Amino acid sequence: MNLTSLFRPALVDSADKPGLEFQGAVWTFGRLDADANRLARRLLEAGVERGDRVSVYMRNRPELILAYLAASKAGFIFTPINILYRSGEIAHILDDAAPKAILLDRDADEHVAPLAAERPGIKRIFAEEIAAWIADADPDPLDSEPPAASDPMALVYTSGTTGRPKGATLTQANFAANARSLVDAWRITADDRLLLTLPLFHVHGLGNGLHTWLATGYRLRLLERFRKETIVDDFLDFRPTVFFGVPTMYERLMETPPEAAKEIGGFMRLFVSGSAPLPAATLEKFQALFGHRILERYGMSETMMNTSNPYEGDRRAGSVGPPLPGVSIRICDPESGEQVREGTIGEVQVQGPNVFSGYWRQPEATAEAFTADGFFRSGDLGFVDADGYVTLQGRGKELIISSGFNVYPREVEEFLLTLPGVLEAAVVGVPDPLKGEAPAAFVVVEEGVDLAAIESACPGKLASFKIPKKFERVDALPRNALGKVQKHLLRRGA
Repeated sequence: MNLTSLFRPALVDSADKPGLEFQGAVWTFGRLDADANRLARRLLEAGVERGDRVSVYMRNRPELILAYLAASKAGFIFTPINILYRSGEIAHILDDAAPKAILLDRDADEHVAPLAAERPGIKRIFAEEIAAWIADADPDPLDSEPPAASDPMALVYTSGTTGRPKGATLTQANFAANARSLVDAWRITADDRLLLTLPLFHVHGLGNGLHTWLATGYRLRLLERFRKETIVDDFLDFRPTVFFGVPTMYERLMETPPEAAKEIGGFMRLFVSGSAPLPAATLEKFQALFGHRILERYGMSETMMNTSNPYEGDRRAGSVGPPLPGVSIRICDPESGEQVREGTIGEVQVQGPNVFSGYWRQPEATAEAFTADGFFRSGDLGFVDADGYVTLQGRGKELIISSGFNVYPREVEEFLLTLPGVLEAAVVGVPDPLKGEAPAAFVVVEEGVDLAAIESACPGKLASFKIPKKFERVDALPRNALGKVQKHLLRRGA
């Protein structure tokens, strides 16, 4: 199924129904559809063709949604960029994806303008100007055939252990399969209401929030971001039935006064958590306060959703539940590749219609990521118990997940090694009560080098979630006989 077919119940059949709220303004589904047609036409007139990449570097706002819809209609490849990324990270994505256009917030242009000047083929279009830019365009559907289900829909960049981001190519069929699976598994209907605070540049917000909304035609209130100071008021004012969040958000929600939590629990139907492990204590405390047991699931940028605790049934603390319908999960020995016995820890491997088609222009990385019989090697460690529930046990590639965002130690280490006086650097994940994990840096430096100077060099060069929460000077990094840094020894003392 392509996205034109998936979105028809909302955009066409419910055209007169209010579908989107943002900062007090309301859009009907029909208006969203017409404005997306207008934007697609303007981009075509600007020289963007089917198969070309369109980057988006925006905070949550309706224009980001219009860009996605326009891409789904015209066959552009939507390429979101994390709004926390800075020059080095943005430059790599622009060079790798080679977009014809980038849509961005005006106040983010300080990071993009110098890069675009060096890449004159990229057209900059500001979100604040899109309404005027598309005002006179034809709102009717495009004359061309809609993209095929197998056509690329998005490039979602996810760093590898080498620190160089790779573009995971997700097709229209991948997004459609993920949405249909979640709609069924989580009993989502047109009567639901979603308060969406997750960033739309991330597959959690994009793949789960935006797609289940447009697949069913429920009402969505989009927030620019999660703000702990106002989130309770947002809940009480909008009265959603569904909320998708990361563990950090649920930790903040537990600061809700008991009476307000009881009222919220009365109109809510489902709380879902993902992107980072949900502590068992959080699950229990949240249930005691709100009267709801959070549903935890497991997904990745390359696969979107793989498993989910059941809507009806046992939502187990520490488990991410059984595989979703159509998804196959197996646990294999990381070295031999052989499937291991039930209850034995190994690498989680995934196969299904949700799994991406490969890494953008990286055939070798793609071949390495898949087994001979077509399973994706997740790099995550876990086990499956007797009744099919999957429990994750960490990551085999040293990935750190901080507030739902991926932090790859090698990328941070390579930056630290560019700083004057830094001789060696190792970055590990350490527990954090709010973020789940946070990076910590251990550095070997020349005499007289101030750690504060190293820390102060990070903002503006690294996304905020990648900046180590602590810097510790060490005389030498612990290494084994082969010279490999023994990071578990650093983590133990962090």
